[in-house]
Amino acid sequence: MICETVVGRLEDLDIEGKTVEYVPIEWHEAFKKIHRKETESGREVGIRMDDSILSRGLYEGDVIYLDEKLVIAVHTPPCEVVVIQVAKDHPEMVPKVCYEIGNRHAPLFYGEDAWSFITPYNEPMLQMLSRFHGVEVKKVTQRLCFEKRISSSIHNHHH
Repeated sequence: MICETVVGRLEDLDIEGKTVEYVPIEWHEAFKKIHRKETESGREVGIRMDDSILSRGLYEGDVIYLDEKLVIAVHTPPCEVVVIQVAKDHPEMVPKVCYEIGNRHAPLFYGEDAWSFITPYNEPMLQMLSRFHGVEVKKVTQRLCFEKRISSSIHNHHH
């Protein structure tokens, strides 16, 4: 089966009486055009999206196939992330945190409020951010919410 478009979102479509199967798309795969995957029930799925997916990405709950009986939707599994909390009495650290993460070409997401941010985990990033005065960091496992992304792309970038 080949899936070539995002039909809609699970919460916006009438899926009553249909079998819903999820295809796992890791956060770092969400902006790739071509995938060969299996749903959690073992159905082989080829995904071939157009160029718009390079900037939009595949979100949790995106429906990539829909017929009278079957729905195939994207599931973005939780991953290890660094949650960054800047102390409110250190507002000068907000741009520093954002700059340093961006300078390493890492994806950046809004956290729970204007003082918190999330980036995918890697140990050097965690160590660097933990040295900043007025900044608390912790490693947790959670799903990244692409609606809260700050950086314009999620692609791995190399010089």
